[in-house]
Amino acid sequence: MAVLSSLLHLTNFSNPFLRTLIPSISVAYAIQAGVAIPSILAGTERFYDLSGSLTYLSCTALSLYLPALRARAAASAAGAAKPEWPSLVASMLGKGGAGGLNWRQVVLSAAVSIWATRLGTYLFQRISKDGSDSRFDQIKTSPPKFFGAFMAQATWVSLCLMPVLALNSVPQTALAGLPVLMITDIIGLLLYTGGLSFEVTADRQKNKWVEEKRQKQHDEDFLTRGLWSKSRHPNYFGESTLWTGIATAAGGVLLSNVGQLGIGLAGGLWGKLLALTMAGVSPAFVTFLLFKVSGIPLSEKKYDKRYGDRKDYQEWKKNTPMFIPKL
Repeated sequence: MAVLSSLLHLTNFSNPFLRTLIPSISVAYAIQAGVAIPSILAGTERFYDLSGSLTYLSCTALSLYLPALRARAAASAAGAAKPEWPSLVASMLGKGGAGGLNWRQVVLSAAVSIWATRLGTYLFQRISKDGSDSRFDQIKTSPPKFFGAFMAQATWVSLCLMPVLALNSVPQTALAGLPVLMITDIIGLLLYTGGLSFEVTADRQKNKWVEEKRQKQHDEDFLTRGLWSKSRHPNYFGESTLWTGIATAAGGVLLSNVGQLGIGLAGGLWGKLLALTMAGVSPAFVTFLLFKVSGIPLSEKKYDKRYGDRKDYQEWKKNTPMFIPKL
């Protein structure tokens, strides 16, 4: 408890955003380093994706409950009664009180947690069945590169969570000054729901196709049915869309006068631009990774190498958009 109190004291910055950001991203890098060391020693990538999901869940929960942790630590140090933990139900009903949470903080934190749990479980089941991940065939033989992959994952988590961390840093008393529902809330949640549904459906269709191929129910070499007939990478489109939804909902708050004051900005043009950057960095970074690093380029290169000289593959590639689905 003394260690926790010291850490909370060291990160108790005057700026509300930094007071949430620094502890949260510190936890991200600590978790990834903690998983990286045994993974390097064992030479296995089995827990890489699962640790990413754990990091998302841990950082999101920490950012949500940091004000309560600080209040309870301060009360303990003063010998006073500790305040109760904020009730999620009361927060959703707008009855969280001074030490509670705003419904937007609860919903967007839950949105991240649902996505992280689903994706982490899916990827862990996949690698448990396949035994390895081809992305790490070369990387895991080099300890520095393998460790770098875990640090890159910590950076990915930190940047993607930026709009949620910023939103969770705004005091509930300030958020109470916002309208009950804003247009950015509606648009953001619709984008998130649509994107998540698209990603889940695409992954399930791919899983079913792979399982059918293992059972020799078809002899197809690449999937061209369902959502995969609308986009060559429908799962990636869904992922980019859901993070755009989270950024939209959070950005509506951060760009408001309430949000500007809540995260310690002075407003004006520069304050708005900084808030827009905090929200927009998440979908921008996700989409950059998908287009330029580990998503689409690796997949396209692999399939082009295997089937690039086949007419049916060339037709599918020609008639199916790479990313944004056709109607």
